[in-house]
Amino acid sequence: MDRFTGLLENYGLLVAFVLIGALMLVSHWLSAKLTRGRLQGSAIAILLGLVLAYWGGKATGGSQGLADVTVLSGLGLMGGAMLRDFAIVSTAYGVDLREIRRAGVAGALSIVLGVLVSFAVGAVIAALFGYTDAESMATIGAGAATYIVGPVTGTAVGASSDVIALSVAAGLVKAVLVMIATPMAARLIGLNNPKSAMVYGGMMGTTSGVAGGLAATDKRLVPYGAMTATFYTGVGCLLGPSLLYVTLRAVVGG
Repeated sequence: MDRFTGLLENYGLLVAFVLIGALMLVSHWLSAKLTRGRLQGSAIAILLGLVLAYWGGKATGGSQGLADVTVLSGLGLMGGAMLRDFAIVSTAYGVDLREIRRAGVAGALSIVLGVLVSFAVGAVIAALFGYTDAESMATIGAGAATYIVGPVTGTAVGASSDVIALSVAAGLVKAVLVMIATPMAARLIGLNNPKSAMVYGGMMGTTSGVAGGLAATDKRLVPYGAMTATFYTGVGCLLGPSLLYVTLRAVVGG
């Protein structure tokens, strides 16, 4: 047993990939069986991950969730900034800039306005709950954009790990709400063609939420909404820790 445990510790990153892979399989199975695909597997995986991280922290008394369990220490590397940023960059490379032209000016404006509105709403809510410093407000505001933009912004501006975790939670709640609300609102907002899907993806921004919601509405619209949602993430990662943070700091001080 000691030899087996030592082997797991020596190959911590591989163990992390296996564990996350198994979690994704379970999550997609739950998505298909319990929600018929209306709640995307990635959102279920994030929820389960947060629960496991909470349990890991409680069980070990540490501050890094399951990564504090010795044999699962590879999760700390896998979930760290290096692989996170690599995933963001690789996603951005999958976007064809020529495709965004199909949405025209409306699509471009939807991305910018979507980021600004989400950031502002998130920052105001953060202030209402007592997080009045610029770093925390910017991080939670960015999290309201997406759960990827939140950690990127928080790391860049030096926010605490607790605030970064809140930004992830805010982005997750938004993703789940978008998944559920999209098929309900599709008829009311005319979400039935590629151009409207692009504008919708630009306004909502959360790629997993938009993809899941459009899949439940009309699978043919998923690539169009996901494309502008991916641009949204890139714009958020660019503006969150720079222009938006500087502007927020000028307003609230810090």
